Amino acid sequence: MQNSNRHLVGEGLSCLNVRELKQLENRLERGISRIRSKKHEMILAETENLQKREIQLEQENAFLRSKIAENERLQELSMMPAAGGQEYSAIQQYLARNMLQLNMMEGQGVSSYDSLPPPHDKKSLDLQ
Repeated sequence: MQNSNRHLVGEGLSCLNVRELKQLENRLERGISRIRSKKHEMILAETENLQKREIQLEQENAFLRSKIAENERLQELSMMPAAGGQEYSAIQQYLARNMLQLNMMEGQGVSSYDSLPPPHDKKSLDLQ
């Protein structure tokens, strides 16, 4: 066994004849082929996982952008004169329903935002 392992790493080859050297070479080539095949499988699997993660991040990004846009619209409406009060109230009710639905979905594990840190309170926001 020790001699076989030494031969695999290229040591002690002087005592081998041509036939034995050819067998050793074939054995090494089969091993390299299996190693390359396994490496290729692993690279393909990792590529697939990264592509799925990319899609997930793009969807999360789109969702967060829409939330930012909604918040900006609400801020604009809150600065409007009293005539826009009814529209503002209707939008607030709509957003409240959507937030309830979103919170219910997050509670069921539908969202992947669990890994995100909790949002900071507006008072503790520190811009440097």
